[in-house]
Amino acid sequence: MKIIFMGTPDFAVAALDALCRDGQEVILAVTQPDRQKGRGRKVIQTPVKICAEKWNVPVFQPVRIREPEAIEKIRALAPDLIVVAAFGQILPQELLDIPRLGCINIHASLLPKLRGAAPIQWSVINGDSESGITLMQMNAGLDTGDILFQESVPIGPSETGESLYEKLARLGGEMIVRHLPAIEAGDISPVPQDDEKSSYAPMLRKEMGEIDWSMPAAGIEQRMRGMLPWPGAYTAFGGHTLKIWGARVLPDAEVPAGTTPGTVLYTDKKTICVACGEGALALLEVQAEGKKRMAADAFLRGTKIPEGTVLGA
Repeated sequence: MKIIFMGTPDFAVAALDALCRDGQEVILAVTQPDRQKGRGRKVIQTPVKICAEKWNVPVFQPVRIREPEAIEKIRALAPDLIVVAAFGQILPQELLDIPRLGCINIHASLLPKLRGAAPIQWSVINGDSESGITLMQMNAGLDTGDILFQESVPIGPSETGESLYEKLARLGGEMIVRHLPAIEAGDISPVPQDDEKSSYAPMLRKEMGEIDWSMPAAGIEQRMRGMLPWPGAYTAFGGHTLKIWGARVLPDAEVPAGTTPGTVLYTDKKTICVACGEGALALLEVQAEGKKRMAADAFLRGTKIPEGTVLGA
């Protein structure tokens, strides 16, 4: 069976690597163009391109996959199946119709929940108890195709966007290899999605990491974990940015009525206690602008934060 793989970031690498390790005939890897990055404008290859070259899989990097030249290149290879994982562009119907077995997407949520670009991070931000992988028969909509296979994973109380990302990437690779024989044999039972139960996971933006101290402490802590490693959670302190790498909800903290959210209630040897819209948070690991990340106790040894200081002001 001739397979074309389409993907770009680290998340997609696990699936491509699993297919190649399994001995599948991957005839082409389609990925986004290399980008220039940093002050030196160094060209950075996509993770999928690096993986494909390791396995001697030819690489194709169209600027726009819907351009006629790109579609005709794929059509000429006559693939039996296209496997997609976080490619980064919407595939046109003309391309979806090319492989005889269609296009299978490895999506990192339990569809129809959390369609869109950042389902892993939003599942943590939203406080979900579980996430998972859906193998979906693609159509021209945004993650609206029929569900073929699903597997769930629990979201632990200390789960971050980064740790869940790694778990789901591995699971996606395992699932596509495990279910490939059934897909090839047509031994599948597609299940249409219930659009009324759908939700959306928009792409993260840098400004989303700014902490809104008026939110409940539990919601802020979930948001902090979901935003790791990027864009991270941050707030203003002393005219500079203070990044928060770790925090804990203080369920028994006493917050005086009328306290402005973001107010430092107290500091002790290990934590910085901050009032929220509801409850309080203990900041456990922070990073001052231009400095290394460090435990709160180390930060407090070099920086005084008077009681009553308002973060984010």
